[in-house]
Amino acid sequence: MKDNNKLAMMKGKELFTSRWGIIFAGLGMAVGTGNIWRFPRIVATQGGGAFIIAWIIFLFLWSIPLLMIEISIGKKTRMGVIGSFAKIMGKNYAWMGTFVTFVTTAIMFYYAVVAGWCLKYFLATCFQGIIKKNPQKFWLSFTSSWEPVLFHFAAILIGAFIIYAGVVKGIERANKIFIPSLFFLLIIACLRALTLPSAVEGLNFLFSPNLARLADYKLWLNALSQSAWSTGAGWGLILTYAVYSHKKENPVLTSTTLGFGNNLASLLAAVAVIPTVFSFFSMQDLSNQKVLEVMKADNQGLTFIWIPKLFSTIPGGSFFLALFFLALSFAAFSSLISMIELDTRILMDAGLTRKKAVILIAGCAFLCGLPSAISMGFFTNQDNVWSIALMVSGFFFTVAVLKYGPKNFRLNLISTPGSKIKVGKWFDILVIIFLPLQFLAMLGWWLWQSYSEDPTNWFKITSSFSLGTIFFQWAIAIGLFILLNKTITKSMLKKTDDS
Repeated sequence: MKDNNKLAMMKGKELFTSRWGIIFAGLGMAVGTGNIWRFPRIVATQGGGAFIIAWIIFLFLWSIPLLMIEISIGKKTRMGVIGSFAKIMGKNYAWMGTFVTFVTTAIMFYYAVVAGWCLKYFLATCFQGIIKKNPQKFWLSFTSSWEPVLFHFAAILIGAFIIYAGVVKGIERANKIFIPSLFFLLIIACLRALTLPSAVEGLNFLFSPNLARLADYKLWLNALSQSAWSTGAGWGLILTYAVYSHKKENPVLTSTTLGFGNNLASLLAAVAVIPTVFSFFSMQDLSNQKVLEVMKADNQGLTFIWIPKLFSTIPGGSFFLALFFLALSFAAFSSLISMIELDTRILMDAGLTRKKAVILIAGCAFLCGLPSAISMGFFTNQDNVWSIALMVSGFFFTVAVLKYGPKNFRLNLISTPGSKIKVGKWFDILVIIFLPLQFLAMLGWWLWQSYSEDPTNWFKITSSFSLGTIFFQWAIAIGLFILLNKTITKSMLKKTDDS
């Protein structure tokens, strides 16, 4: 294994030291803040157990297939997202890979701000102990100050330092710390939540399915969107990590492991949060309807305002609140480094050294993330525009397989010599029919929501949530990447063509 890594380094690419290396890195990529702050909120407001059923179904219909596709492409091409699209589909289609790259990069700009928030709250809980006194005032005071800029810089610095160290000494080593620690902290939080009054009521709410809710199409669309975004499928992140995988890496086994690991983290987060919410309101002698009102709060409101309130009512609350924000920080940074590595790999494909690429990416990430660190309005706009664009990214991976040929892709890219795990013709049907249908349903629903929330101003490009701002920013990106396609492709493939 060490000899293989030395040979790979001579060719300019490190390899993970073992299969566990890519598993931990992949889990770090998949398990992020969305698992801890979004999933408990969505599952509570979308039917509990019924939502979980739909969510698990889409793990197999959307997330695992796309993860499998990404791993197969990265393993085959040994290039970043742009070069991979050029090699799989042809140079004329490299702009699709550029769009996927840009979407994930745009998310990285404001995701680094989120990582900074998590770091600030962990430190504040440990050393200041003032969050629980008035969480809403603390949050508003923090976000209206210049502190988010400082912690945004700290987050970028930490992420860049890890990527600067390389694949083995940086990414692999960091995730071998982040991921076991994250699961350990979530399990501790779960055990504490289960000892609280009315915890059983919270568990019943979470896991008892009301099958009548399965007739609600919104539940299915929310389950699909949660699975799509939470697993990182279609982001290009696991494709980037697969560049450093070994020849015997099995895309089916790895993608399935990552999918189940991601869902397990989400369920642990829900078990930690929802029984705590029920306990809080049972002690306040308030109805379950109030529970739903709290869980309907946005991600920031639930995590940075309500969670501190909830922990303030339980014995040892400060300690467990610190553990919660430490877990959230681990989740944030494990995902952030995968985003930084995506761009680093692409610049390395273009001929830069890892060190120069990391420095350039870190500088750009800090500068481009400043507007989100300073303005919550800008942050909200970018989150809305580019999180929805991830659906397009996932669809582009589907188009790549369709262009290559589903059967050829299955036999030539997914199949691993000597493996007993085979992919049947069901993969062809999934790519040709079910993945495009899911994309159309999900995109159509989210665009309709954007329109229906403000039908009179849907065309305004200055609005945070309008269709106008979504289409305007998408059009600029796609138009620019198509115009520059030849130039970008030439720089990406020059190094491999010369060799």
